[in-house]
Amino acid sequence: MENSDQIPQDLLADEASPYLQYVPATTGQRFLNYLIDNIVMRYTITYLTGYPIAVILTYLFPEAMRDVAADENKTMIFLIGCLIAIFNYLIYYTLLEKLFKGKTPGKFLTKTRAVRLDGGELTFKDAFFRSACRLIPFEPFSGFGIPWHDHITDTVVIRAD
Repeated sequence: MENSDQIPQDLLADEASPYLQYVPATTGQRFLNYLIDNIVMRYTITYLTGYPIAVILTYLFPEAMRDVAADENKTMIFLIGCLIAIFNYLIYYTLLEKLFKGKTPGKFLTKTRAVRLDGGELTFKDAFFRSACRLIPFEPFSGFGIPWHDHITDTVVIRAD
């Protein structure tokens, strides 16, 4: 005779099914994603944005750009470089993960993709917040467990075989 306090197994399976639809990516796949995406981002996006910005800054601040050795100019150039890097990171990951359904070049090559915990496709907000969380200092070191950009945004990278 069945105990009335027990939950039927098929009900449990139905409730858990969104979370069992995928296999999480391995740490190795995640590391390759990180390497590939950073190489692609640095050698495409950074050059595509960095060169035009340097030309514009040279036009707007010719004296400062000629005397790069001055301490105040080094600081200004460093800060502009940091802002460009942050902008590139946000744009790269947000647009690619949204437009390509959770995939970036690294994820295409490793056959993985980012999804919400319920298995649904990332929204623009999800993709943006994942990107923003990647800017947290020391965030790459969280990749030895559940990366902060996954944990904070309730997303996961899965195998997309």
